[in-house]
Amino acid sequence: MREATRPSTARSAPGLSEAPGLSEAPATGPRPALATGPHTAPRTGSHPAPGSVRRPEPGISSYAALGDSFTEGVGDETPGGDVVGWADRLADRLARHCPGPEFRYANLAVRGKMLDAIVEEQVPRVREFAPDLVSLCAGGNDILHPGSCPDDIAVRLEAAVAELAGAAGTVLVFTGFDPRDTPVLRRLRGKIAVYTAHVRAIADRHGCVVVDLWSLRVIQHPRAWSEDRLHLSSEGHEQVARRAADVLGLPLQPEPAVVWAPEFRPWAAGQLQDLRWFRAHLLPWVARRLRGQSAGDGMSPKRPDLAPLAQAAPLVRAAPSARSAQAAPPIQAARSAQAAPSARSGRATAP
Repeated sequence: MREATRPSTARSAPGLSEAPGLSEAPATGPRPALATGPHTAPRTGSHPAPGSVRRPEPGISSYAALGDSFTEGVGDETPGGDVVGWADRLADRLARHCPGPEFRYANLAVRGKMLDAIVEEQVPRVREFAPDLVSLCAGGNDILHPGSCPDDIAVRLEAAVAELAGAAGTVLVFTGFDPRDTPVLRRLRGKIAVYTAHVRAIADRHGCVVVDLWSLRVIQHPRAWSEDRLHLSSEGHEQVARRAADVLGLPLQPEPAVVWAPEFRPWAAGQLQDLRWFRAHLLPWVARRLRGQSAGDGMSPKRPDLAPLAQAAPLVRAAPSARSAQAAPPIQAARSAQAAPSARSGRATAP
């Protein structure tokens, strides 16, 4: 595949200071070419055949992020309690290479959302926004639900992707994580693998760009996860942002990829820690799901409109974990200084 055109002019995101560790890890191989907006070429309802190349525009000027807690950024909180996340970190990178006078960003993701709720509440907004880039990571909460079928979930996901492909220049989708080292959740590895295969097939049929989380080995390290083991830590969100920027063909920075030393736990200590985690985090999550409840009930998106990145937006307040509070960069400091009191409500932390 032909190398995607890379913008040569880099500038700071409006109103944002660069956060530590926001540079991309080097990668090898060609980059996928991007189509960057429905205004760049007439839509015919067809999609490029696998392996075909669409001529990219100089850059991306608008981005809308859809999904659940993963895209909202739960687990990546600043010391002040503002939720950041991989999508905010990716938006900051995109803004520094924006070809126009301003970069616009919306994040409609809300924790706990199931796929049908995302399709009903978030996907229609993309038709209004007509962004250059839209990301969709959905279905994870559905997969974790007892009795769910990954084939049925994939059918609904594809309908959403087809709609997004007709409204945005580029659609970015995500595979599932590999839960092989996560107690209890590793029992769902087969379901998640099947869903991941569906995501790849859907991306092929609709010309999407894929972020392969299954093969992202660095996020299988304990440091990549928050204490609840259901959400990424600040370090984990940073690694996802790097991978997303990589597959979108953004210019690379010279910093090397992160390599964390393996962590070994005595068997008895590990079993005790897993039991405490099950009682404190997984069991309450399952109980809420069985009652039809979610931590995101009553909450609204942190960036509900496609607005300039520097513009203040209501931010969720959450009590940061010790790990996240130390590692989360102040990438939302400029917006937080200007932000009006949050209009969001609901629990502060949960899947």
